[in-house]
Amino acid sequence: MKTNTYLIIGNGVAGTTAAETIRKQDPAGSITILSEEDIPFYYRIRLNEFIAGEVSEEKLIAKKKAWYQEQRIELRLNTRISGLNAASKRLTTDSGEKLSFDRLLLATGSHSFLPPIEGIDQQGVFALRHIKDARAILAQAGKSEEVILIGGGLLGLEAGNALRRLGKKVTVVEFFPRLLPRQLDSKGAKRLQKLMEKMGFAFRLSAMTKTITHRTGKVDGIVLEGGDTLPGQMVIVSAGVRPNLELAQSGGLACDKGVTVNDRLETSANGIYAAGDVAEHRGVVSGIWPAAMQQGKVAGVNMAGGEAVYQGATMSNILKVAGIEVAAAGNIDAEGRYEAQVVSSGSIYKKLVIENNRIIGCVMVGDTAHFNTITRYITEQRDITTLKNSLL
Repeated sequence: MKTNTYLIIGNGVAGTTAAETIRKQDPAGSITILSEEDIPFYYRIRLNEFIAGEVSEEKLIAKKKAWYQEQRIELRLNTRISGLNAASKRLTTDSGEKLSFDRLLLATGSHSFLPPIEGIDQQGVFALRHIKDARAILAQAGKSEEVILIGGGLLGLEAGNALRRLGKKVTVVEFFPRLLPRQLDSKGAKRLQKLMEKMGFAFRLSAMTKTITHRTGKVDGIVLEGGDTLPGQMVIVSAGVRPNLELAQSGGLACDKGVTVNDRLETSANGIYAAGDVAEHRGVVSGIWPAAMQQGKVAGVNMAGGEAVYQGATMSNILKVAGIEVAAAGNIDAEGRYEAQVVSSGSIYKKLVIENNRIIGCVMVGDTAHFNTITRYITEQRDITTLKNSLL
């Protein structure tokens, strides 16, 4: 009986979950995870704790090397894939090595988007996405007193909070009129902003960076479009992410916003699947951990010859921003269109968005109790007529 060869590019949550699922389905198959990074699967959301010196690099790692050995999964770190031949089912590494596969999963994730700002490519400008970025930020922190965050993205805010805990002055420059516009409505964002201002953060909202300035080869601040200047010895850009599509495109796979997949997470090429931040399913690139994990499971089952279908996920996030609990799901803007149930008191702001006695959205700041129940009700489209007054 032929032994299947499975290759997985990317050691994030989608790729690792897929590998684990394949092993359960196919005890004899050969499974290899290929990663450009230099450590095994780790918790990216905890990089801020590493920057603050609260956890060691070792503590970030979710799957130790012993786990890969027990699962008989080969993990090849520091390995970049530069070529994909979908017809011959072969990959090429940067060193010229050829790798053949029966089934391939593209779990290549995404990269930080760097807007076209003058000076953004200079020393002292960072984006936080990977462990190598966190190491570089930590190294620069000792030489910096003032930090500027361009963009109010989650990882950037978390990096800023880590640096604030190290005694740095942190200013957030955000193009939108509120923080986390994808996750929070205007009132929730204002509540979060006030809580963060009490911690020492400064904010410039509805502001656009024109230039990152340098003196003797080092960052010394930024100039805003209106002419205002802000001093800083370090700039962290948090302006969103973009899927890593280059390999899929070079292999001739159908791509739009991401690598296009069907409900089985198959790409346009036979035997090749995609999952996680790089995958576009029914026009949506989710970019959230729960969806990546579920996609990894579905892709793993199907790669091993099983039958599984991915139905999509309720777009939800539960996270901590500067230690403040924040959660959001579904349609968060109700104004003038849907019923809204709101609780607002002190440091807490919570809102349900309701249509025809069914929850279609939720925002929580400061208290995320019942969030998992609420997201389940959104997914199930459950009638909450008798529950309205007990969920917040």
